[in-house]
Amino acid sequence: MSYSESRRHETRVGGMRKILLIAGLLAAGGASSVAGPPTPGYNNKIPESIMTPDKVETRIGTLEFFDGIPTKKTAALLYDNLDFLRGVETFLNGLPAASLDALRLGLAALGARNSNQVVIFDQLMDSNPLFLTGNTSTVYCVPFLDLKKDGPTVVEIPAGAGPGTVNDAFFRFVIDMGPPGPDRGKGGKYLILPPDYEGDVPDGYFTAKSTSWVNWVALRGFLVDGKPDAATKMWKEGLKIYPLAKAANPPAMEFISGSKKKFNSIHANDYQFFEELHTVIDREPIEMLDPELRGLFSAIGIQKGKPFAPDARMKKLLTEAVAVGNATSRTIFWYEREESAFLYEGSYWKRGFVAGNYEYLVDEGMGGRNLDARTQFYYMATVNTPAMTWKLIGKGSQYAWGYLDAKGNYLDGGKTYKLNIPKDPPAEKFWSVVAYDPQTRSELQTSQPFPSKQSQRDKMIVNDDGSIDLYFGPEAPAGKEANWTQTVRGKGWFSVLRLYSPTEAWYDKTWRPGEIELVK
Repeated sequence: MSYSESRRHETRVGGMRKILLIAGLLAAGGASSVAGPPTPGYNNKIPESIMTPDKVETRIGTLEFFDGIPTKKTAALLYDNLDFLRGVETFLNGLPAASLDALRLGLAALGARNSNQVVIFDQLMDSNPLFLTGNTSTVYCVPFLDLKKDGPTVVEIPAGAGPGTVNDAFFRFVIDMGPPGPDRGKGGKYLILPPDYEGDVPDGYFTAKSTSWVNWVALRGFLVDGKPDAATKMWKEGLKIYPLAKAANPPAMEFISGSKKKFNSIHANDYQFFEELHTVIDREPIEMLDPELRGLFSAIGIQKGKPFAPDARMKKLLTEAVAVGNATSRTIFWYEREESAFLYEGSYWKRGFVAGNYEYLVDEGMGGRNLDARTQFYYMATVNTPAMTWKLIGKGSQYAWGYLDAKGNYLDGGKTYKLNIPKDPPAEKFWSVVAYDPQTRSELQTSQPFPSKQSQRDKMIVNDDGSIDLYFGPEAPAGKEANWTQTVRGKGWFSVLRLYSPTEAWYDKTWRPGEIELVK
């Protein structure tokens, strides 16, 4: 057979294979979608699955069409719905940015407007400030950096500091400091580079490059003998923050006490939220967020370089959208759907980081990002660090949400509850349980300035078996005053269990807290 004959033979064989393949597909069901009498208005039978009926009943109302073309009334309804949905999604996904900026503004109201002006809770954080799930047991030192104004900025950390973290303007992790950071608790100089920095990186620093101009530095110091004095002294003498360009003559540090001060550091849950988010988007570099997220925000009018000025129709839709977004965030937290979010089988203790990943990735990214977990965390809390998800024996911290009783009911401030802390809690530094307000997600305001119990600071009654029973209610049970945290009639509450420098027993679950039980 000649070459040309061989090629013709292969072509015929290939053609027959294609015909057989098409026949097989039709026999498998492909023909069923086009067989039968012609659809009215067509020469052939058209699959119903690709057609649009003249009338469709939906949760947003009746949708009407002429031959697949929406009526003007239906189009207006659908655009309203689309803008509403994007408004809800903007709230759920814009929370990290709005929350961090609300924190910046809250501290600025106390006078911390430059990086060398630092708010320190030298007498601990009491229930006066509105601050998402703040801790009553460590000396917070919480500066903000402005890399656009100052350029590369140095943060000197003293030895002996607790776990610290730098987060960008979208509450994303930049670098850890202290025990979980590269200085390993020995102190050192950190250099935070702005997002547009392209110069040489000097030696002698732990260096990280941020994606944003504004960055929050969350630092903690531990109590000594149950008192904050040593940690306060450590920060005031050892913390230095200055532009790299002024390293030879850095500005003097100014420390501003945040203890016993009334201020708000929480984002709005009404229309103002979108204005807060616009402030961040307009200030930060365009590259801080990916085009997908920028596109979501710009769909409702939030875009860098443009004013946020929705018309009356849009403002009305966004006002409703933020109300639904706020309610959705609360539902995601209080009515958890993911079984993996709970620490133990048959328990209502929930993991501090529900996603189990500081980037909120599902199955190491195979499932994308757990958006509900991200929304839940930033609605309720602050600080993003991988240290909260890693197994760090004797370092860092671990958290658990206690927000429902043993039967799965929300906690009522007019009732009395008991929580058993078994013997030998797995924390080298300390453990604590703090009560919070469900409205503000801040410390519960009662006659007790510190609505908590802490192992270093508080002298509590210990049971014969070494465990401790904590009580929560409007009045203390007789003889249990030392173990009692006050709640408020007519209000709810929830709690956070903290373990600083956790031990193996926490990770292998050989130790676990009791459930929050209603006292009859």
